[in-house]
Parts: sequence; structure tokens; C-alpha cells
Amino acid sequence: MEDENLESFLRWATSLGIADSLISHGSFSSCLGNSLRVSHFPDAGGRGLAATRVLRKGELVLRVPKAALITSDRLISEDHKLSAALGKYPLLFSTQILSISLLNEVNKGRNSRWYPYLKQLPQSYDLLASFGQFEIEAFQIDDAIWTAEKAVQKGKMEWKEATPVICDLCLKPQFTTLSAWLWASATISSRTMHISWDAAGCLCPVGDFFNYAPPEEDPYHMNNPKSSDAADAGSFSHTTSACEADRTENSTEELYDANTDRLVDAGYDEALASYCFYAKRNYERGDQVLLSYGTYTNLELLEHYGFLLQENPNDKAFISLEPEMYSLCSWPKDSLYISYNGRPSFSLLSTVRLWATPVSKRRSVKHIAYSGKHISNENEVAAMQWIAKKCRALLSCCSTSIDEDALLLQIIDKFQDYNGEVGSSPPGLHNEIRAFLERNHVMSGEQLSAKARRSICKWKLAVQWRHRYKRVLTDCILYCSRLLDNPRC
Repeated sequence: MEDENLESFLRWATSLGIADSLISHGSFSSCLGNSLRVSHFPDAGGRGLAATRVLRKGELVLRVPKAALITSDRLISEDHKLSAALGKYPLLFSTQILSISLLNEVNKGRNSRWYPYLKQLPQSYDLLASFGQFEIEAFQIDDAIWTAEKAVQKGKMEWKEATPVICDLCLKPQFTTLSAWLWASATISSRTMHISWDAAGCLCPVGDFFNYAPPEEDPYHMNNPKSSDAADAGSFSHTTSACEADRTENSTEELYDANTDRLVDAGYDEALASYCFYAKRNYERGDQVLLSYGTYTNLELLEHYGFLLQENPNDKAFISLEPEMYSLCSWPKDSLYISYNGRPSFSLLSTVRLWATPVSKRRSVKHIAYSGKHISNENEVAAMQWIAKKCRALLSCCSTSIDEDALLLQIIDKFQDYNGEVGSSPPGLHNEIRAFLERNHVMSGEQLSAKARRSICKWKLAVQWRHRYKRVLTDCILYCSRLLDNPRC
């Protein structure tokens, strides 16, 4: 049934002019096949797009015409009732307007012209706004708990603000609930792409099949001022190249040459009147073709997209300073962190080095500290000791160790075969497992409910996040220890 729905969707997409080449597939049964195909990657995002041939960096791999993009303006222009209802509430955010428009369209069922797209959307998401209190507490780290609680509160507040409009639209009861709102807002957060004419972005059929890859560490990308146009949460940025005005006249080879140094993977192209997607690197046949839609920590990925990466080069463990240390810090707080590889950030290390300097000497060595240079062996020892101590303090506040988290992840994976027994496990894990069973009203001998299974998915994400976070802190302690053994290394 799922394959039939996919084939039907791809035929519908083809009729809208969506194609994985410069030339529309026209009467073909699928808009894919020339460059891409839908495939399943169980360990890398689930459903995604695979290369059907060798793809070269900068090559156009998918084109979605403007007429196929789902925007607030388009949905409102097609529905007088929706337009009238929204007109009475001018203070709604653009994302709220698109979420309301999406719910209104889903409410139409088969009568919606976008039905083939809507019916293949995920039935649920795992963004932080949908986490329950148990799953939130499973993060263990205060920063993550606060972020999750804030996301939940934001979701509820935006739903309450949108409720008057939803009531005016007389939607079916199932589309007026908080759960329905969280689904719609999660769809907008995790699937929309940037367009210049609507801050909420647009839904892009087929284009939202691409899974995420973190940005490559490209020196040109890092240092070029133009690369500061970063993607918004849930969106893509687009930087226009000088030759785009003549692109429709270019050959495929010329198009490839013009885009090998693109700063982004996708964007709306005025010359082609389409949303265009490009290969960010070379791909072999069968490889999953990925998009980089911004630089995110794992917590940010969970907040805006509902997933995380086991190896995320942009992940960070933020470190709070002692109150008296902030007066020495000239950088924003979000620059004070431990990198994914366990190394302190430039800002954190510079600040701690200056703090570890006697007050009477700080003025004379300030320029050395702020340049990131080694001040003295004694100073380096004090700085490494402080950072390592801070990491140990954060780890000691957690109710489980990194090894226990690894064990818990194995237990969670086996919950599909739960038989009602908690079994033997460390006290911290025993209490957490028992709390999950009680929160989800799971009794001995009973099968897990759909609600409990959804909770398991979120619980696992929280445990994966904290396990990776603790790994960063542990790696930092090892890094500091190596430097303490040899301060000059």
C-alpha cells in the first residue's frame, strides 16, 4: 500500500512539472529516475533519495516549479473562507498562518488539490514541542531540559493564539486539538524551505525527501563574508551566482561548471522559476544524496527537525562560567562550549586562561589570552584543571553514567518485546525504566500502546542526546588530562 501511494504521489508530482533533470519528464510515470530515486536508509534518516547514476558536485539534481510549491499565499488565494478567517486576526506569525492553512487543507481530505502530497506526510514527529515531562526529564542536563520545556510552552501558546481562527474555519474536531496543531507546526518547522516572499517558507513536494548532512568544513565557506547567509530553522538559504540570469540557455555541462562552488545546496531560482537542488559533493550510484540546511547542534536538530546525528561535527556542550569570570569574557555566552571532539572553544579557553592569571598581571597578558596563545605552563595547568573540574561536575549531576546510558539504549531497543518485567539493572536505570512504565500505564503482560511506543521513540532520542553530550564532556576531560601531563603539547 505504501509503494502504491508513493507511485501515485510521484505521478502527481510529474504532472506538476517536478523533475530530476533540466527537462520535465512530461508523460513519464515518475518525476524521478534520471538522477534520483526514492530509497530507504534505515541507519541514515529512513526514507531518502539515492543517486541513480554518478552525480558531480554542483550538478542540478531536482527542480520543483513555483506552481508546485505550497505557500500560505497560494492556499489562502484558493480558499475564500480561509482568507476571511485569517483576515480577522492580523497579528499571527507567518508560521502560524501556514500551520493553520495546512490544517485547513488536510481537513478537506480528497477534495484538496494537494491531497497526494498531504497523505504521504509523516503521521507524527519527534520535535521537542511534542515531548512529555518524562521524556524531557530524560535529558538530565539543565540546558536541554530548559530548551525542551520552552519549546513545549511555545507550542501551546501558539495553538491558543491560533484557536479562534481554527474555530472560525469549523474544522473537524480532530484537527482542532493541540496534538493536531503540534503536527502541523512540526511539518512547517521540519519540512519548509526558504523563499524570499514568505518568512514561513514553503512546502516543496519531493524536495523534502532529502535527508540532512551537516555542512562541510570548507575554509572558503568559513571565511567568505557571503557565507553568513545561514539557513533559518527548517529552511534553506540561497545565494545567487553571477551567471544565473543566463542559466536557461546553458547546457548541462555549463550549468555544472557554474555551480561547483555554490554556497548552498538548494534555493529558489528566478531564472528557472523553480526551486532547484544541487549536489553538494560527488556521489556514486546508490549513495544517499543529502542536503545541508544549516549548522545545528544535536539539541537544535531535535528542536526544529526531530532527529539527531550520532556524529555531528557541529555539536557542542555549553559551559557556564563562574560569576566573576564573565567580566573577563568579551564573547557571547553561546561561544563558550566544548566542541564535539572534546576540545574547548577558542572563546572558552581564552577566557579561562585570562581568569587563571593573577589579577595584577591580567592587563599585561590580556592580548596574549585573546589571541589564543599559551601564556605559561602554570597558567595552562590551572586552565585545564578548571575546565576538567567543570566537566566532572556536570557529569556528577546526572543520575546515570555514560556506560549506563549505553546499556539503557540497548534495553530501549528491546522494548518491542517487553514482557512486563523490569529485570536487573543499575539503580538509576531501574528507576528510569520504572518511571516510563508508570507514566505510560504499562502493566505486566500487556502490549505497549501506540502512545507508549511514541514515548519510547522520544525517550530514546533524549537518552541518545545525553549519551553523546556526556561523551563530549568525557573526551574533554581526557584532552585536559593529556595537556596536564604535558602543558606544552
